[in-house]
Amino acid sequence: MRGVVFTGDSTLDLVEFPDPAPGPRDVVLEIKASGMCGSDLKLYRPPAGAAFKALGLKDSGQPVIAGHEPCGVVAAVGQDVDGRIVKVGDRVTLHHYQGCWDCAQCRTGWTQMCERTATVYGVTGHGGHAPYMRAAVETIVHLPAEVSFTTGAAISCGTGTAYGALLRLDVSARDTIAIFGQGPVGLSATQLAAAMGARVIAVDVSSERAQAANEFGAAHVIDASAEDPVEAIMALTGGKGAGKALDTSGSSPGRSAAVRCAALWGKVCFVGEGGDVTLNVSPEIIRKQLTIVGSWTINSADQTDCVRFIADHGIEVDKLFTDRWTLDQAEVAYKAFDRQAAGKGVFVG
Repeated sequence: MRGVVFTGDSTLDLVEFPDPAPGPRDVVLEIKASGMCGSDLKLYRPPAGAAFKALGLKDSGQPVIAGHEPCGVVAAVGQDVDGRIVKVGDRVTLHHYQGCWDCAQCRTGWTQMCERTATVYGVTGHGGHAPYMRAAVETIVHLPAEVSFTTGAAISCGTGTAYGALLRLDVSARDTIAIFGQGPVGLSATQLAAAMGARVIAVDVSSERAQAANEFGAAHVIDASAEDPVEAIMALTGGKGAGKALDTSGSSPGRSAAVRCAALWGKVCFVGEGGDVTLNVSPEIIRKQLTIVGSWTINSADQTDCVRFIADHGIEVDKLFTDRWTLDQAEVAYKAFDRQAAGKGVFVG
């Protein structure tokens, strides 16, 4: 089979690999959908070998199949896999981190925080940008029939990340939440928070992305390129500010605005990675009694809950996808995705 390998300097190859066979506690998926995520660009853009160093990861020197948002059908299982847990033909997505399964973090489903070592599918271990993929049975997340493969791919990272952040914020119908950044993670957060009953104020520096949030359930949208988002949020909340705020942009202005727009006793979550921010601690945090939390993707139990929430509420996650590609179009697909001019892309099989 051929799989997509990032070769550096915004290039990739379709490299020939053997079809994977399961180890004793592995499954092999026939990939039906494999999402393109903004974090892929951290591997796609830098010079060859530089990305791993920048991310603090060990480079094995061997080609790795990209794609950390896989979804598909179980094609084979290892000899020690309990058929009551997973069997051939099951529709599944993955929690895309394989840990040691023994440390305190892994036992609570946070394998990305493994105290020993974690394999990240699509980064340090083969991912889903190929016809087949091998994964540990512990990473399996079942997908009900009413949830599409493309939605399952989104849940395995971007949409799951948004859901995890909303859980960290304890969002409910009592809340007004300001969500900064309306890319795929931000739009997912807007869609999910609205389904949780919250009043959503969606913010982006792109008028097109801000307006797209209307379709995803935002009660109000703010084009931060045309008006001060903090002032606009204060006006919408009678001068009180938002009780909850989420930054998905990873930008300094977005993070700063999320903190400044928060109400007294408010709660702010940072989920967008990279960059930094300078905050005026006394007036912006201490004297507002503010709580600021970070949220890194999602644990495996909450990812399963996310699937069920989306199924039960009939949430149209597929609206995130503006581009669908086949693997033989990978070079064109990533060049288009790198321009970040559209929404989310996905490879479908």
